[in-house]
Amino acid sequence: MLSFSFPVRSAKASARQRYTGLTRTGALVLVVMSLSACAPAVDVDPAPNANDPSCADTMVILPDEVSGHERRDTNSQATAVWGDPAAIVLRCGVASPSRVTTDPCVTANGVDWIAREGETAWTLTTFGRTPATEVLFDPLEVPSSNVLPELAAAVQANPAETECLSTEQETNLP
Repeated sequence: MLSFSFPVRSAKASARQRYTGLTRTGALVLVVMSLSACAPAVDVDPAPNANDPSCADTMVILPDEVSGHERRDTNSQATAVWGDPAAIVLRCGVASPSRVTTDPCVTANGVDWIAREGETAWTLTTFGRTPATEVLFDPLEVPSSNVLPELAAAVQANPAETECLSTEQETNLP
C-alpha cells in the first residue's frame, strides 16, 4: 500500500505564500511591461546653450506628432526627435545665425528661418531668436510645409528680437 504524506500548513502560512507568490508575479509582470514599452532613447548631441531657460519654454510645448511622425525620447537636454528612424531632429540652444547672411530666409507662421541645404538633409535655424532652434530633416521624406507650421507655436515661446529684412532672395522649400 502506498502512503502519501502532505505537509500540513496553517491557513496563515498558506495565505502568506500565496501573497508572496502574487507579489513576485505582479512585480515580474510590471517589469516586463515597462521594459517592453521602452524604446531606446535617440542619441542627439545637445546644442551649446541647451540649458538656456528659453529652450525649456520651447520644449514643454512641442507637439507629440509632426508630419505624421511620433515623437521619441532623446538622451539630451533641449532636443527632440520624431519618427523611427528619425525623420525630424530639433535642437534648441544653437548659436543664432549672423544678422548678415547670404542664406535664404523663409517665414512660416510668424517664425523666420534661415535655410541651408545639405547633401542629405536641410537645416533650418530660427532667425532673430536667442538662443536659436535648429531643425534637420530630409525634404524628400518630410515636407517643410508640414514641419515648420507644426513647430511654430513651440518656437514662438522664445520671442523674436528681430526679423528677416530682405525678401530679395526667394526660396521655395520642398
